[in-house]
Amino acid sequence: MSPDRPPGLDPDRLRGLLDRERPGLVDGPLSGRLIEGGRSNLTYAVTDGTSTWVVRRPPLGHVLATAHDMAREHRVISALHPTRVPVPRPLLLCEDPEVLGAPFYVMEFVEGTPYRTAEQLAPLGAERTRAAVLALVDTLVELHAVDPAAVGLTDFGRPEGFLDRQLRRWGKQLDASRNRELAGIDELHAALGRALPTSPAPAVVHGDYRLDNVLIDADDRITAILDWEMSTVGDPLTDLGLLVMYSLPLGAPDSPVSTTAEAAGHPAPAELIERYAARSGRDVSAVSWYTAFAWFKLAVILEGIHYRYTLGRTVGPGFDRIGGLVPVFIEHGLTTLQEG
Repeated sequence: MSPDRPPGLDPDRLRGLLDRERPGLVDGPLSGRLIEGGRSNLTYAVTDGTSTWVVRRPPLGHVLATAHDMAREHRVISALHPTRVPVPRPLLLCEDPEVLGAPFYVMEFVEGTPYRTAEQLAPLGAERTRAAVLALVDTLVELHAVDPAAVGLTDFGRPEGFLDRQLRRWGKQLDASRNRELAGIDELHAALGRALPTSPAPAVVHGDYRLDNVLIDADDRITAILDWEMSTVGDPLTDLGLLVMYSLPLGAPDSPVSTTAEAAGHPAPAELIERYAARSGRDVSAVSWYTAFAWFKLAVILEGIHYRYTLGRTVGPGFDRIGGLVPVFIEHGLTTLQEG
């Protein structure tokens, strides 16, 4: 496979589809490259030498039901694009697996940087890092302020019984990828079920909201929220819990998954929680439960990725170390729930 034809992307077939569906959009042969950093759905930058677009498709191998729904991703960014929530402009959804081997969608390329680690944030300095993380909170408040009905997303989720259903869903996801013993994960799952909080009014939920799923430009503005594969309409505090989780030190050196908590200037979780509460008007007293749930959910996701790695169905570096990280997330989840 040549460098401009990465696995899972056929530029010629893509060009043929775009010429049929969006005539005049592409001017010349296409080439593409895999955008590194994703651990689930695959993201490619595609160019004709003048313009650049982004293609999103499911992973090449083991796919869990409902976890990689391209139509849902395309629908939510289409609904949010006219609002104040920054998302890329969607261009095309293709549900025909004959083109690239799986459904996919095409969207505009947005300039900006996803900051994944404290080391990557270091050149910004403490003041700009603080501003970026606080902007992340403010943008989440903006997302949760969108009325799902007003943007045509009334049926995008089922808010009634959302948390209970989420717990059952992630338990099933775990079972689908379970091929080894994981001490404590069933205990964490059961403890979360015994302590379910009462959800606030439903909102559009991103499902994987963190600093490296947004793009930040040279003026420290958030230009786009990316990776909507887990989005739904449900309990908005699940997004806050995940954001808090990623603002805590992981305590796992050389991890292929990291938080930005140790970056100079990074606000403490308590400040992020307080800012979200003040700007959204929501009761955040149960945030420890939501944070523990985030640790559990990430443990399940990482175990699924580890499972695909054992089958030889992953693309990119770092997958060999994912499996060793799962127990760390389980332990953090148990500790957070006990302390809450």
